[in-house]
Amino acid sequence: MKSAITLYAIASLVLILAGCAKDNYKKPGAVLSGRVVYQGQPIGVRSNGVQLELWQHGYQVYSKIPVYVAQDGTFSTSLFDGDYKLVQLKGNGPWVDKADSIDISLRGAASVDMPVIPYFTISNESFQKSGTNITASGKITKVSSNTIERVSLYIGTTTIIDATNNTAVSNQTGTTLSDLSLPITFTLALPASLSGRDYVYARIGVKTSGIGEMLYTQAQKIVLK
Repeated sequence: MKSAITLYAIASLVLILAGCAKDNYKKPGAVLSGRVVYQGQPIGVRSNGVQLELWQHGYQVYSKIPVYVAQDGTFSTSLFDGDYKLVQLKGNGPWVDKADSIDISLRGAASVDMPVIPYFTISNESFQKSGTNITASGKITKVSSNTIERVSLYIGTTTIIDATNNTAVSNQTGTTLSDLSLPITFTLALPASLSGRDYVYARIGVKTSGIGEMLYTQAQKIVLK
C-alpha cells in the first residue's frame, strides 16, 4: 500500500513540475508590424488569403514563419527578439514574384514596408447609392505585362468583403476592359435582403489572368438611409 502511495505521489509531482515548466515557457514579447505597399500606398487583398514569410537563421531547425496580410494591406505578428528576413511567398498575392528580402533586426518592436509590384492598380474609386442601385467607378492602371481577366464590384454587410465574402457582385469582362484609359463603371441592383439596412460596404477588385489572388480597393461604407 505504501508503495502505491509513493508511486502516486511521484506521479503527481511529475505532473506538477511539467505544468510549472509549461507555465514558465517564455512567450514572444516583440512585435513586427508593417504594410505591403506600391508607391508608398498599401495594397488591398483578400482577408486571410495572402501571406509573407519570415526566416530566422541561427537555429537547428530553419523554417519559415508565416505572416498573414490583412485585407487593408497591413500585417502584425508576435515574435522573439532576433534577426529575420522578410520575403514574399511565391505565387501568393496580386503582384509580381520577386526573390528580394528585407533584413529586420527586431528588438522589442519594428515596423517595415514590403514593396511589391502589382499587376494592376485601382485608383479614384467612388461608391454611392442611386435609387435602388449601388453605382461605382474606378480607374484601372496596368503595371506589368499580364492581361486582365475581370474587374468586380462586391457588396457586403461587413468590412470583410472580397470574392469569397460578399452578398452581391457585378463583373466587368471582355470588351468593357479593352480600353483602360476610361474609368470602369458599375450599376448593381441592391438585393432585397439588403434593402432594409442602414448601410452596406463595397470594394472593387481586379483579377489578373492566371493569378489566383485579386487586388482590391479599401472597403468603403455606403449609407442607404
